[in-house]
Amino acid sequence: MIKLLLAIIMIALYGCSTEQVKTGYANFQPPVINDQTPHALAKNRIRHHSILRMNSHDEANETAQQESLLPRIARYIIQGVASWYGPGFHGKKTATGEIFDMYAMTAAHKTLPIPSYAQVTNLENKRSIIVRINDRGPFVGNRELDLSYAAAKILDMDEGGTGAVEIKVISPSQALPQMQKNASKREQNVYLQVGSFGSVKKAMKLKNKIAANNLPEPDIRSSTYKKSTLYKVQLGPINSTATAKQLNEQLAKIGITDTQFVTESRQSESSRVTM
Repeated sequence: MIKLLLAIIMIALYGCSTEQVKTGYANFQPPVINDQTPHALAKNRIRHHSILRMNSHDEANETAQQESLLPRIARYIIQGVASWYGPGFHGKKTATGEIFDMYAMTAAHKTLPIPSYAQVTNLENKRSIIVRINDRGPFVGNRELDLSYAAAKILDMDEGGTGAVEIKVISPSQALPQMQKNASKREQNVYLQVGSFGSVKKAMKLKNKIAANNLPEPDIRSSTYKKSTLYKVQLGPINSTATAKQLNEQLAKIGITDTQFVTESRQSESSRVTM
């Protein structure tokens, strides 16, 4: 009886002294990955994604919850080696479940929230871009970041393969004006991408769903590499943060919450898909 009472007291004391921490990206420790290839296969990415996603019953609030984490990771500024990936993964799924587009401004990181945005600066030439973290990696050597082909090309890292960079985490609301500034220098526009597919029929289905709910009719733009074609459903151009917020709120009401800001060149008008 005395032993039982002592055990109850010890359990009570332990419960009082232990601080309960809410699970989130900021304190997440990634699983040990033994595969040393540049990226895990698509099925492994999906498996890791199920572990890494934030526990939330309301996906419409995911962006707001992510914003609330920013004060905890806003001081994340690190310098390291970046590489890039492209042709071998173009058209395959990323850790978010999205289709990887080597021509989009994205990147892979081992532990940063997915999706999230980061400012990446080439420490040699001081060129700076905004990328969206939507994948896990790189898993080779001491590399800190894996850029898409398009991101590496703008930073002038595509020929060398790797380079020294600085990575700074920013919020979506911070990312948009910086993306617009960078895009204007290259005669580009910023769009709100609501989906990307390997099938034009799936892209058309999403486009028609949005148009049927009294929202602006999206465009479908395609990008092709060898035999792989991606069909991207986009709204815009996006001219202000207020416009983006309003569109995201309207899209959330019809169940579309996984959006991202992307840049498209004016020359890509010829790649619009019409049916």
